[in-house]
Amino acid sequence: MTYEELLIEAENKDKRLKIKEGSLHKFGLSGICKNNKIAIEKNLNSREKNCILSEELGHYCTTYGNILDQTDTNNIKQEKRARNWGYEKLVGIVDLINAFEKGIRSKHEIAEYLNITEEFLGQAIQHYREKYGICYEIDNYLVYFEPNLIILKML
Repeated sequence: MTYEELLIEAENKDKRLKIKEGSLHKFGLSGICKNNKIAIEKNLNSREKNCILSEELGHYCTTYGNILDQTDTNNIKQEKRARNWGYEKLVGIVDLINAFEKGIRSKHEIAEYLNITEEFLGQAIQHYREKYGICYEIDNYLVYFEPNLIILKML
């Protein structure tokens, strides 16, 4: 899913949601969500914007209140929930399998195929490792998250 596709999907899903790009770097931010507004740093590439937008949509869909104080356990949990939402939105396990089926193997190529950064891909794989353990079985595939991402098609 591209950044533009994610923008359109989000705005079509909830007409109250407003997403804008602006200069957030002066505040040390790449994105922020407040009420029904999301702001994304305009000076990022489209893959970076895609990753940031997915997390901010995760905040919009799963968190409440001001969670900027990351010393508060409840805020940490909400931050993690929003990030996990974003990982699952842009890096579904079926998406990983589809990349595998197209012959895409390296993390760089997978990230490019999914329109995300390599860092985001690594974090998504870690999320799935925490959620499912070392591997996950779906249909005729085994997806290993550790030590590296490995996808095996079972006969």
